[in-house]
Amino acid sequence: MRSELDALAAVVRERRAILFAGAGLSMSVGLPSWRALIEHMGSELGLDPDLFLSGDASYQTLAEYYRLQKGSIGPLRSWMDRTWSVSEEKVRASRLHELIVELDFPLIYTTNYDANLETAFRLHGREYVKIANTRDIARANGAVTQIVKFHGDFEDDQSLVIAETDYFNRLSFTSPLDIKFWADALGRTILFVGYSMSDLNIRLLLHKLAQMWRASGYEKDRPAPVVFMPTRNDVQEAVLAQWGVHLVVGDTDDPERSLTSFLEELLRRARRDE
Repeated sequence: MRSELDALAAVVRERRAILFAGAGLSMSVGLPSWRALIEHMGSELGLDPDLFLSGDASYQTLAEYYRLQKGSIGPLRSWMDRTWSVSEEKVRASRLHELIVELDFPLIYTTNYDANLETAFRLHGREYVKIANTRDIARANGAVTQIVKFHGDFEDDQSLVIAETDYFNRLSFTSPLDIKFWADALGRTILFVGYSMSDLNIRLLLHKLAQMWRASGYEKDRPAPVVFMPTRNDVQEAVLAQWGVHLVVGDTDDPERSLTSFLEELLRRARRDE
């Protein structure tokens, strides 16, 4: 663990690391879970949400049905934008968000739709550029942190990856944002935080990245991805290891406290030799 943290701190210090942030980061400042989204869609459509909370259908399938019935995902996006908003005071008080700003990653990828990361950078006086579509890629400033909204942004309905078809389309990994990710990721260490690793898109992404390096003939030179998990999971560790992924485990059962403690230690080590 100590040597892995030192190696990770070194690439963070050299700004050769990518942060990939998931829903756990947003939930730390009070955003609702997917259950609330399912309950809202079920209510809007006149369906029993319990069928989707306990049955075989996923929230992506329900969102696909919502789009078919409503004609677009726009009304749902508007509700999410209103309901999933967090006050600036909460973001300012979030030690997790402050640590992410202080760690100074050149690239932050996130599957979260909200603007909490952007708000944190603004509140802490750090420049950034948001990338959610092809136009944003063309206009991006490479001198400041890029916050890449990998599953879309509330300001652009077309960018959102929320319904089943959206996820199926992304599984091909051929969109402009995917191409940018492959270019960014091949030469950098990726740190995943805020994920349970049950997200099929993320798991397939890790699998395909491992395949690319194996096919290249230079697998030994690959910067190994790192996944942070609050508690040990031997099954995940074994499966991720076959893709060359290192697992870093937290020190408490509380996901937010565990992640905060990990990032504080990472920042301390990154600054130690400056």
